Amino acid sequence: MAKDDTASSKMKRKDYEKELRKLQVQLCHLQEWVKEKKLRVIIIFEGRDAAGKGGTIKAIAEKVSPRVFRVVALPAPSDRQKTQLFVQRYIEQFPAGGEIVIFDRSWYNRAGVEYVMGFCSPEDHKRFLELCPQVEKFAVDGGIILIKLWLEVGMEEQERRFEARIEDPMRQWKLSPMDTESFRRWYEYSRARDMMLEATDTRHAPWRLVRSDDKRRARLNVISHILETIPYKKLSREKVKLPKRSDKGRYNDQASLRGMKFVAEKY
Repeated sequence: MAKDDTASSKMKRKDYEKELRKLQVQLCHLQEWVKEKKLRVIIIFEGRDAAGKGGTIKAIAEKVSPRVFRVVALPAPSDRQKTQLFVQRYIEQFPAGGEIVIFDRSWYNRAGVEYVMGFCSPEDHKRFLELCPQVEKFAVDGGIILIKLWLEVGMEEQERRFEARIEDPMRQWKLSPMDTESFRRWYEYSRARDMMLEATDTRHAPWRLVRSDDKRRARLNVISHILETIPYKKLSREKVKLPKRSDKGRYNDQASLRGMKFVAEKY
């Protein structure tokens, strides 16, 4: 497909925002159901650099409570954490009743970046792929709803996004030496992905892949999938009415602010 054809086939912003609002309303209904039923949910986002994970997570979390939808993006492990079991620092973030934890990258770092970049040994990588399905089965058998999503961006689209980051000063913070190295090692990451999917796509914790060259469609498809995967119902709520303000202790509460320094009103 030609570049112009690809651009023209992408979802228009107006259509996207219309559909996104509908789905975000349903996410709010899901949120109330999860709180009411004390459900525990984990959503894992994986994929190549610039696949659109951050934007998709933002679309999910934008209109819901961070106390229910909790986003976890762990930094590199500390010296102490390096001496722990590999999955230990992730398990510490697992949800309590009434929570949905969204992992912006997860324990699958071991199957991807750590393996490709040589941050773990081949033996560690092999052991992870063998044990990961067992750990996930333990979580699922314990009542956790586990949703695993891989965002698949194409080679040309990833390059276009990297170039945009290089040129845009508001996106340059997203670039790191690790990102550019991952760009160079496209096929090494592809093989690591294939090995990961083969070993960890299980009946109890299946992977779902999302084409993400069109970021807007990908976001909508992800949210739709989440809503279909977690059974929920819209709960009825009493309509909130504002009470009448009390005049007790009434005074000029703006006059008391005279002489205080306010931020300059430049706009």
